[in-house]
Amino acid sequence: MKIDLNDLMPEFKNNLKLDYDLKKKNWFNIGGKTKVFYKADSLKELIKFIKKIRNREKIFVLGAGSNTLITDKQFNGVVIKLSNNFNNISLLNDEIIIAGSAVTDKSLADFAMENNLGGFEFLSCIPGTVGGGIKMNAGCFEREFKDIIVSIQAIDKTGQIITIPAKEINFKYRDSGLSDDLIFLSASFKGFKKDKNFIKNETKILKEKKEKVQPTRIKTSGSTFKNPINQSNKKVWQLIKESVPLEKSFGDASISVKHCNFFVNKGNAKFDDMKKLIKFVSDSVFQKTGVKLETEIKILE
Repeated sequence: MKIDLNDLMPEFKNNLKLDYDLKKKNWFNIGGKTKVFYKADSLKELIKFIKKIRNREKIFVLGAGSNTLITDKQFNGVVIKLSNNFNNISLLNDEIIIAGSAVTDKSLADFAMENNLGGFEFLSCIPGTVGGGIKMNAGCFEREFKDIIVSIQAIDKTGQIITIPAKEINFKYRDSGLSDDLIFLSASFKGFKKDKNFIKNETKILKEKKEKVQPTRIKTSGSTFKNPINQSNKKVWQLIKESVPLEKSFGDASISVKHCNFFVNKGNAKFDDMKKLIKFVSDSVFQKTGVKLETEIKILE
C-alpha cells in the first residue's frame, strides 16, 4: 500500500517537496518532475524518513547529477538529495580519510593532497560525489574507487545503519554489486604518504590529459557507455567511431566532436531525443561489430 505523502509534509516541512522539477539538478539539463523530492538535513532525519515510507516507494538518491539522464515525464517515486551535513571530510589517522557521501570526488582529492596522501589523484578528474563513486566503482586513468576504499557506511531500506568492509564488496568494472536499496552515508579511504608537490604535479598532468580528450563546461553527462572489456579489445569510443556517423543527432541530442562516447545536449534536448541517440549508437555498434554496449550513465524513468 502506497503511503499518503501529504501526511508527511507537516513533519518534514520545507525539506519535502511534491511534484519537484529535476531539470536543473543534472548536468544534461534534461528532465521533468519527481513525485517527491526529499532533502535530508541530517542522518537522524534521513532514518526517520526512510522508516516512514517503509519501502513503499521507489527511491533514487541524486548526487551531483553528473552521470544521470532523467525522464521528462514524472518520476513515480522519491528522489533523495543529501545536504551539506553529509559533506564532511576528516582524517582518521595518518593514512585513512573518512568522507561523507555528498563530498565531491574533487574535494576528496584536494583534501588528500593537502594532507600529503597519495593514491587519490585520479579523483580530481571525476565529476561526481563519493556516494555515486561507490555505487558505480567510478574511475579513470587505470584507478578505481575499489583501489582506495577501506569500508563504507550505509542505511538499508529499514533505516538500519550498516558498515560493509571493502573485502565483502564484489567490485567490478563500473559496478560495486551493492544493493540499490542501500543509501551510502560515508566511506573510509586509505592512501599513502606522498609529497604534496608530487601529488600536485601528477594531478595537473591528469587534468591536462582529460582536458585534451573530453568535453567540458557543456551539457554532457560523462561517458555514455562502459568499455566492453569482456567482448572487445577496443575502447568503446573506437567502436562508436567506426560504427556510427558522428554527425548523427536527434533533436538537440548529439555526439561530442571531442569524444564520441560523450553525448551532448546542444540546447533543449528532450529525454526521448537522448534515449534515441543512445539506442541508435548501441544498435549501430552491435550491427557493425557484434558488441553489445552497456550504458554507464544512470537512466531514471
